[in-house]
Amino acid sequence: MTTAQPAAPARTAPSARPRRPGRLRPPRPGAGRQHHAGPLAHLVLAAVALASLFPLYWTLVAASTDTHRVVSSPPPLLPGGNLFHNLDYAWHNAGGRGMGVALLNSTLVAGSVTLGTVTFSLLAGFAFAKLPFRGRGVLMALVVATLAVPAQLSVVPLFILMKNLGLGNHLGALVLPSLVTAFGVFFMRQYLVQALPTELLEAARMDGANSLRTVWHVVVPIARPALAVLGMLTFVQSWNDFLWPIIAMNGSTNPTVQVALAGLGTGWSTDWSVITAGALIGTLPLLLVFVLFGRHIVGGITQGAVKG
Repeated sequence: MTTAQPAAPARTAPSARPRRPGRLRPPRPGAGRQHHAGPLAHLVLAAVALASLFPLYWTLVAASTDTHRVVSSPPPLLPGGNLFHNLDYAWHNAGGRGMGVALLNSTLVAGSVTLGTVTFSLLAGFAFAKLPFRGRGVLMALVVATLAVPAQLSVVPLFILMKNLGLGNHLGALVLPSLVTAFGVFFMRQYLVQALPTELLEAARMDGANSLRTVWHVVVPIARPALAVLGMLTFVQSWNDFLWPIIAMNGSTNPTVQVALAGLGTGWSTDWSVITAGALIGTLPLLLVFVLFGRHIVGGITQGAVKG
């Protein structure tokens, strides 16, 4: 007779050992706090700002004195009392027709060149950056290679071309050759390669947008900081250009600011105070451009930095 063996107790799963909480690293000193510039940083920034503003201040000082004080040693460091007299003389005698006509011509030329350069550089840069086509790399290399050619080498053939087109002594001769630049194309191409996601272009194509609509609604908002920088650089360069305008507008009574300043204050002796007064007038539009459009650059960069 056999006796029944008691049933073995059911094995229970071993209880999981409680995990020891990981050690949290103590926060670093100063983490999460907003850093503020110290006194040394403010002193350095103030010194840089004063050094940057000194040429403009010296122009004001030289424009408010006479030639004898400008060329004296040591030169004057405080403004004189001839500022309005020199400004009035420069305004009415620069370029034969006055500084007002020269300012208007420079504004038209620089504005047209800036608009054309920004528009065509954006389109060409977008094509080189995101549109696949045969020979894209070779064409881009040729565009970049033109940057190594000095501008002085193209003066003679460009002058002959403008003459054959009937643009001699015409403002169109200053606008047409500068509607697009190799630097602008290269600049926009490099920016769009990094800043423009390909997924946005594919989404726009799936929505039925053509290339021009994609550029206007997708590419332009993303490229706004680069467009602002390129526009300001182009405007300043076109405004300050002297070599090509004085060759293309030789003998014209419709000069730009830089050509008008070249003939200002000349005679038996050079009147530096009058020249600096005209230069001060010609500098004010550039300062206005920086005040009006400088914030768009900072705002565009900040907007691009906070996007996900």
